[in-house]
Amino acid sequence: MIGPGVKIGAGSVVGASCVIESLTTIGQRNRIFPFAAVGCATPDLKFHGEPATLEIGDDNTIREFTSIHRGTEVGGMRTIIGNHVLVMPYVHIAHDCVIGDNCILVNSTQLGGHCVLEEFVSLEGMSGVHQFCRIGAHAFVAAGAKVAQDVPPYSMVAGDRARLAGVNEIGLQRRGFSAEKILAIKGATRTLFFSKLLREDAIAKTLEEYGDVAEVRRLVDFIKNSERGVVGRERE
Repeated sequence: MIGPGVKIGAGSVVGASCVIESLTTIGQRNRIFPFAAVGCATPDLKFHGEPATLEIGDDNTIREFTSIHRGTEVGGMRTIIGNHVLVMPYVHIAHDCVIGDNCILVNSTQLGGHCVLEEFVSLEGMSGVHQFCRIGAHAFVAAGAKVAQDVPPYSMVAGDRARLAGVNEIGLQRRGFSAEKILAIKGATRTLFFSKLLREDAIAKTLEEYGDVAEVRRLVDFIKNSERGVVGRERE
């Protein structure tokens, strides 16, 4: 069932029993599998029927029984999914979320409203992300994790109320990060999260030692700009 105001790009395939409700733009070469509900109105109580949209890029795969909601006026009127994103069965992407390129959302992952995933984020099966959380680039969220704060770039988090487990070293290697950059990211992570320094002192020390590495500067900026606070390590 294709509703009003839906645009579907060349080479995209929509499976049987899908619903693409309205005001949804889908790019080229996407594959939407049976029983997906795409572009439906959110149940959020702030939504009052405004013409909010869903925008999906190119070369994405949206598997069976997923649900992806349009935006709300409070969130800027748009839910956005980038390019080369894999959305596995039973995933829910709520209103006003922004999903970056090359992300993977494994079975039954649930995103609250207004979440942001930067590029190359992996959310493993049955993980849940609280509304307004931000997950940094190349981060890995383990299966069953409950994310209630921002997840820093390049990290691995796990557990009920997800805690920092280390650096996503295997993922970075697979994406062509040099050994030198990975060592710098690991060193910065140790200083920022595993030392006993105060936050501002840890940031200053990190920039002094690794400030010439763009990825480390991105990590520091992410921490400084976090509004919900950043996931930390497990307390001893």
